[in-house]
Amino acid sequence: MTGNFSYDLSLVLKAFVASLFSLILFNILIRNKSAKRNHLNLPPGSYGWPVLGESLEFLGRSRAGTPGKFVEERKEKYKSEVFKTSLMGESVAVICDGPNGYKFLFSNENKLVRIWWPASVRRLLGRCLSTTSGVEGMQMRKMVSQFFSPHAFTKLYIRTMDLVAQQHINTRWQGKEEVKVFPATRSYTFEVACRLFMSIEEPEQIAKLSSLFSIFIKGVISISLNFPGTRFFKANRATNAIRRELQMIVRRRRVELEQKTVLPSQDLLSHLLANPDENGDFMPESVIINNTLLLLFAGHDTSSSAIMMLIKYLAEIPEIHEQVLQEQKEISASKEGEFLQWEDIQKMKYSWNVASEVLRLSSPVVGAFREVMEDLKYGGYDIPKGWKFYWNAPMTHMDPSLFPENERLNPSRYDGGGPIPYSYVAFGGGPRMCLGKEFARLEILIFLHNLIKKYRWNLVIPGEKIIYDPFPTPVNGLPISLHRNC
Repeated sequence: MTGNFSYDLSLVLKAFVASLFSLILFNILIRNKSAKRNHLNLPPGSYGWPVLGESLEFLGRSRAGTPGKFVEERKEKYKSEVFKTSLMGESVAVICDGPNGYKFLFSNENKLVRIWWPASVRRLLGRCLSTTSGVEGMQMRKMVSQFFSPHAFTKLYIRTMDLVAQQHINTRWQGKEEVKVFPATRSYTFEVACRLFMSIEEPEQIAKLSSLFSIFIKGVISISLNFPGTRFFKANRATNAIRRELQMIVRRRRVELEQKTVLPSQDLLSHLLANPDENGDFMPESVIINNTLLLLFAGHDTSSSAIMMLIKYLAEIPEIHEQVLQEQKEISASKEGEFLQWEDIQKMKYSWNVASEVLRLSSPVVGAFREVMEDLKYGGYDIPKGWKFYWNAPMTHMDPSLFPENERLNPSRYDGGGPIPYSYVAFGGGPRMCLGKEFARLEILIFLHNLIKKYRWNLVIPGEKIIYDPFPTPVNGLPISLHRNC
């Protein structure tokens, strides 16, 4: 036993030293390369500590619940609309001029910039829609987007989401005096994703995958040191376990398709297995697994955070709760049949305005990166090829020049033409606009409809702290007390 423990410890130490040495070497190369470019007019800023750069403060600000502070403080310090830093071992130009910056990034996708994520994301997700750019990335997007078409929404999504929401509220909320909202909404959105993407309905299998995803999510945006005790190490182990589960599901489904016991249009998994791209090529099994992993991740955590924050704000602002309730009552009274229809969703205009404001005030996705494809100038500064751009949604969403009374939830902001172009980026923009935007809208509104027509609620812990890890997360799970509507 002692010998085995010593051997394991030595492997851990070797792995740690190797990872640290790699980071140091990489950082030295980056700094040397930058030193050779001293003649360039780089943005103001600091690279921070050797190796780590300013990564710890960048991550720490989000986990402290202030994801926009890292950018705001440096924008004020350097008096510039763009500044340089070092994040996750990369030289980064952070864009601070909101709509102008977003327009530049979104309109130059695959021209001057391309999608990029830190090593932790790329290593965990592998080759998939979110980590692949260029022609291959566009082909993947086309393949996946076919399953997120209006036809899919009307024929499949709405009824399934409505059914799961009703069952979930009946089993997890009904008869309870108190409910922790965050774990409850995660349970709902994860079950929806499992059913719609893979036709998985067994509670035990869903619970097993959900527990693994909870570990995976903690390490998605992290420093990718793969040794025991780190977030990335735990996330990597969980991801490997998820892939093994998905591989078994994929191979079983392939057999079912060959035997014609399931339809090619049954769900996302069947769609990816049964349909080639425009060149007649089928997606490799490993890439199907990676994309399924990505969509299970993206398809439930952002939506669950949005629903949770919506419930929080409705508890805090009774007059808005009342207006949402009246709209949903009118829809419920006028609709035909047991389940919601596409036409019912289109009537939820005020409710979606409220949800959009919640997404502005607490963006589920804090920001994103792009990689510079060739030397360029931005804001009067040189940005070398290979550098990364970073944009931060909370800083723009809370800009009082764009959103007067920026801390107030005001649904009327979305009446008429809504906010000025490129100021509201809850779902990104341009060619990389979130594929799941409409999916998320349905998931949020359908759950809200089923909850608010049955219950009113109060916060058990008013002012409960919300951290970003990496999505909005209440430190105590957001417990609420439930009251049946009369």
